[in-house]
Amino acid sequence: MWGWALLPILLAIWGTVGFWVVARLYLLGFLPFFPSTCGSDPPQSCIFSQVLNVGAFLVVWISCLRFQQVQDWGGPCALNAAGLCLGLLCALGASLVGNFQQNNQLETHLFGAFLAFIVGVVYFWVQAVLTHRVKPQRGRRWIGEGHRPLLLLDSGSVFTLHGLGLRSEAAACEWTLALTLFLLFGLFAVDFRHIESCSLRLQRQAPAPTLELGAASTQTLAP
Repeated sequence: MWGWALLPILLAIWGTVGFWVVARLYLLGFLPFFPSTCGSDPPQSCIFSQVLNVGAFLVVWISCLRFQQVQDWGGPCALNAAGLCLGLLCALGASLVGNFQQNNQLETHLFGAFLAFIVGVVYFWVQAVLTHRVKPQRGRRWIGEGHRPLLLLDSGSVFTLHGLGLRSEAAACEWTLALTLFLLFGLFAVDFRHIESCSLRLQRQAPAPTLELGAASTQTLAP
């Protein structure tokens, strides 16, 4: 069923097009400025916030679906739960980056960037481990395994080039890292297209047993 597969595809398209619009409003091109720099001032800061807020909502939804899918495949519960937590933290980081621009609240913005980028990379490495530990499923080898080394390379390059003062190259790596994250989330569509149905059920807790005093029995002892 392709209905649920459209969810990660929507995230990939939404994030990529949104970042492109923000960059075009700030400058004719992506470089040499960082994504956060392009989204610091209005009107592009308003679009930047909306793009990341909607993206964070979609990440939460995708992370929950992925958690349930791996659970249905018989994946390890602890590692799967850790992956869900990392996905939710990644979504929180994206929301912080979008709502706390670097010109207004730099510390919060950098903390959000750490959650969105670094925790996001760790999330996909956890998904790589889960992919190899669950039983074979159709399409599961297409979850961007070739892009994960690129993510680690980009993450290291950002910090290394920042230290060397090469801002243009670091900005290029940060753009690549952000767009690659969108791509990796989009590749979940390969597995999500095999989801036939998904429903949320609320089960009322059964009432606790009570002791009825009137139902107590008596017993006569023989003399």
